Amino acid sequence: MNQLNLFIELTRLRKPIGYMLLFWPCAWGLTIAYDFSTNLKVYFLYLSLFFLGSIFMRSAGCIVNDVLDRKLDKKVLRTKDRPIASGKISVNLGLFYSGLLCLAAFFVLINFNYFTIIIALASMPLAFTYPLMKRYTYWPQLFLGVTFNYGLILGWTSIYSEINLIPLIFYIGAIFWTLGYDTIYGFQDIKDDEIIGIKSTSIKFKSNPLIFLYSCYSLFLLSLIVIGYLNEFNYFYFLSLGLIILQIYFFQLKKFNSKDPMICLKIFKSNNFLGVLVLLSIFIGTLNK
Repeated sequence: MNQLNLFIELTRLRKPIGYMLLFWPCAWGLTIAYDFSTNLKVYFLYLSLFFLGSIFMRSAGCIVNDVLDRKLDKKVLRTKDRPIASGKISVNLGLFYSGLLCLAAFFVLINFNYFTIIIALASMPLAFTYPLMKRYTYWPQLFLGVTFNYGLILGWTSIYSEINLIPLIFYIGAIFWTLGYDTIYGFQDIKDDEIIGIKSTSIKFKSNPLIFLYSCYSLFLLSLIVIGYLNEFNYFYFLSLGLIILQIYFFQLKKFNSKDPMICLKIFKSNNFLGVLVLLSIFIGTLNK
């Protein structure tokens, strides 16, 4: 039982926000591509597969992150008790668990078309090199955005087996969404990060973060407007974007306080609800299109 608890702690399974933020772009890409006049069983099957895949890959990524960061994690208050950093789980056992999770994710992946399988496998280097970026650049959140939102492309290609302008614009916009929320998240560790030499957009823009955050979220919203236009969504879709704007402004930017780690964490977690709102907006847009 102790090993099970350590595994759950290692993979952050008690913290669903991580795999949900990985799942939402998959769901968006699938939903914007799907023809809802056809059999809905395929849609819900694919949605379930993307959900499982998000859990497996997020869990595997957490382990690789902890292996690479084990020496740094010991120096950060929030992370010093993680299983690998504290020595409760060995590096070899952690890598073994990560390998099993990747294998499980692969068995999920092979249910999709060949094109989706190929481009998904091509993203693997991104997933496992992201943790290294904070050592060399102030833009690790950008690399996280590229990695975490890759599922949006996969959701689209699972239906169309090709990529066009719509998923690419949406993907770029979602990257800015991640840049925003993960910059907010990064303010929790900013003091420790500066001491040990870790880089982040939180540190880069610490003197005036709101300008950067407004820019990121504005570009995300712009992408939602553009893909709605290109996809010929109904006007109810554009009206529903008002709820997304309100969520971003009132529940994130207006409440943001870079000096309060608890507020930063709460805002970060609120992006799970934002993911729901975006998915609902896409559903609305597809009605009577």
